[in-house]
Formats: sequence, C-alpha cells, structure tokens
Amino acid sequence: MQIKENIRVAVYGLRDHKFRSFLTMLGIIFGTASVITMISIGEGAKKQAMAKYQDLGVSNIIVRDKDLTDTDMEEVRTKFSQGLTLSDTKAITEIVPGVKGIAPQSEAKVDAMYGDKSSKATVIGVTPEVTQILNYRMDKGSFIDKDQYDRHLKVCVLGANIARELFTFEDPISKNVKLGDQWFEVSGVLQTKALFTETVGELAARDLNNDVYIPISTFGNRIQKQNPLSSELKQVTIKLENSERLIESAAVIRSIISRRHFNNDDFSIIIPYELMEQEKRESRIYNLLLASIAAISLIVGGIGIMNIMLASVLERTQEIGIRRAIGGKKSDIMSQFVTEAMTISITGGLIGVFLGVFLSLGIGLVTAVRTWLALYSIFIAFGFSVVVGITFGYLPAKRAADLKPIESIRHE
Repeated sequence: MQIKENIRVAVYGLRDHKFRSFLTMLGIIFGTASVITMISIGEGAKKQAMAKYQDLGVSNIIVRDKDLTDTDMEEVRTKFSQGLTLSDTKAITEIVPGVKGIAPQSEAKVDAMYGDKSSKATVIGVTPEVTQILNYRMDKGSFIDKDQYDRHLKVCVLGANIARELFTFEDPISKNVKLGDQWFEVSGVLQTKALFTETVGELAARDLNNDVYIPISTFGNRIQKQNPLSSELKQVTIKLENSERLIESAAVIRSIISRRHFNNDDFSIIIPYELMEQEKRESRIYNLLLASIAAISLIVGGIGIMNIMLASVLERTQEIGIRRAIGGKKSDIMSQFVTEAMTISITGGLIGVFLGVFLSLGIGLVTAVRTWLALYSIFIAFGFSVVVGITFGYLPAKRAADLKPIESIRHE
C-alpha cells in the first residue's frame, strides 16, 4: 500500500508541474536516446567490418603480389624472382597440409564500356573454383563455369557498381561489354560486396564492386599487361580445412614463397581472421567510448533531478513536518522522495528509449551511416537511467528525512 501511495503522489507531482518535470527529464531523455543511438552506430560499423572480412573468408590466407615501382620491379627481376606464378600455387597445394582449395587471380586496370557509357574497372582472371573459396553471391545470371574456363571463352561477371553504371535500366545478361580492346559477353552480376576503405595492406581502399571477373585462362591471352615485367598472378587465396592452424600455415606459405622468390620481398600475406579479430577489439573500444560520451548526458540529467528534488524538499518542508508529526517515519519520507526521483527517471528513460530507437532507424534510412539496433543497448540505457534516478534522488530524500518535525512545521 505504501508503494502504491508513493507512486500515486509522484504521478500527481509530475502532472501538477508538467513543464518543470519535462525540463527535468530532458537530460534523461537525451542521455538515454544518445546511448542507444551511439551504440547502434558502433554496432552498425562493426557489422559492416565483419561482413567485409567474411567476404574474404575467415579460414583463408591471402597472398598478394606487392605493388612495386618500375625500378623496384626491375631490381627484383634481376634477382631471379618472377613474382607470383601458377607454379607457386602448385607448390603451396603440394606442401602445405590441410589445403582445401586454392584460387589464383590475375588483375589489370581497364576501361569497361557499353554503348556510350564507360567506367574504370579492375579485370580479374579467376578459376571456377573461386566461388568455393571466396563468398561470391550472384545477384543474377551465373558465375564462370568449368566449360567456359576450359574453352578460354570471352565471358565475364560484373561487380554490382559496374553493372549499375553500364546498365542503368537494362538487363546486362548476354550483353557484350568492351574491356580494354576486347569484347566479352556478360554471364552474371554479383551482389554488392563490403568496401575496403581502411588501409589493410595491399587491400587498401579496395572497392570489390568495381571488379569484372573473367576466366584466368582467357586473361593471359586477351588482357594486355601494363608492364611486361608484371607478375603472372596478383593474388592467391588459400582455403584451409582447419582455421585454427592459420598462423602456422601462413608461416609455411611465407617460407615456400620466399624460397621460390629467392628471398625477395615482393609479396605480402594477409589473414582475414586476424584482421577481423582486431576489428572486433577496436569496435568494442569504439562502442565503449561512444556509450561513455553519451552517458555523460545521463549524469547531467541526474544532476538536474537532484536539483529539482532539493527544491521540492524546500517547497514541501511543512508537508514533511506534518507527515512526521502524525507518525511518518524517516524511511517513509525517504521512500517517497526516492520514488518521485525514480518516476521522473523512468518516465524520461522510456521516452528516451523510443527516441533512441527512432533516431537509430532514421539515421540508417536517410544517411549512408549503417546502424544496427542492439537489444542490449536499450536495456543498458534504460537501466542506467533508473540507476541515475535512484542515485541522484537519494541525497534530497535523505535531507528530507533528516528534517526535524517541529522546525519543519514552523518553516515558511
């Protein structure tokens, strides 16, 4: 009964002082909404980063041919290294234990043209097995098959951006596009892939949606090298059966290629799983930082509650004295004022939750920032708002309970 009475009095207090109560809640409202929104932005960034590395395969090891200047490339060639080659992939398959699949690829920058439209693209020569190693998902059509690879056919699969730029209102399947000075028939279009906007070794600033895939058997005969000394392959992706042995296998692969390249530093090894784990650690720190900054608003809101409750104690000094004189205990007075502070914080927290959810969804819809509404952020933000109400409502409540009944009744 005492609890119900406390809640009833607190609700009446909010109703009788609507504007003051609303101003008091503002700090809690914006603090709660900020925590939810900030965590949603952080979670969205983490999801985007995770998708990026999952596209590379979490049980894969990537070997990239380094981008060398013409002078450095000449020096490396004079030291007997031919760069990454198909024979390197054969050696890795034969020597490294637990290799489930291997995907070599060649690369070249060309102009992709269709009708009067053109776009800068990266042509990538691949084998049909690449779909079993990398997460290539088709939006329409089909990927390069073994028959097309064996017959050296001039077919291609377009990345999502290239398809949109060249075929805005048309279906690209079975259309012919010009890659450099060669014509290729489009057999499929890939789904949009995550962007590499951060500096990740040789994958820095890489937009996979601007890639065009052709059979590697066709690449060597049809796509002209920009530099005659360029390596046969630009990348080799190795898929392992056991992802727990990535570090050891990477060390073996480095040893094999170093020996075959006569110890020339002309390649780099990337382990997507390691990058993903590093990204997770950084995302956790980023989320904690964002939530901490937003929580300051909740603390400011708590200070506002304390100020209002202290003012309320002064306004209601005679009421407190009368309640004590007719038998009210100190605990009754304390529970009354703590309940009022909690009512303010809970009401503000609920409004803040709705505002935070609205902002999180709205930012994701109207901007390029990806958000992910995490359920735990709602519980954290609302729970913290309640804790703030109890914490900052305690001091005014204790002050009210410590007032002497006779002096309180005499107070004007």
